[in-house]
Amino acid sequence: MSSILIVEDEPRIVAFLTKGLKAAGFTTHTTSAGLEAVTLALQESFDLIILDVGLPDIDGFEVLERLRGQGVRTPIIMLTARSSVADRVAGLENGADDYMPKPFSFEELVARVRLRLRP
Repeated sequence: MSSILIVEDEPRIVAFLTKGLKAAGFTTHTTSAGLEAVTLALQESFDLIILDVGLPDIDGFEVLERLRGQGVRTPIIMLTARSSVADRVAGLENGADDYMPKPFSFEELVARVRLRLRP
């Protein structure tokens, strides 16, 4: 069973993602803070990270930069309300494997998760 770290500060979205991903056969771990996400990703082994940009301490772009700078190669899907072309390009160019704007289709998210977890 693949393990997914969800980095999101909106409780309703966390609950929705957790419930849906568990039903799809994934194990989930959650945090609402960017700094904690960096610590968790460096200390534990996750198969994939779902990362919001708008976090209360450091934003998702900074989390992404720190993880990639530390050599973390875990696939990262950015899932965020920041949907401008500039934001999407910044996320992808700085190491995100995928970028999905909110609102989003859960079925599409699961398809993208499965795509990123293929061997």
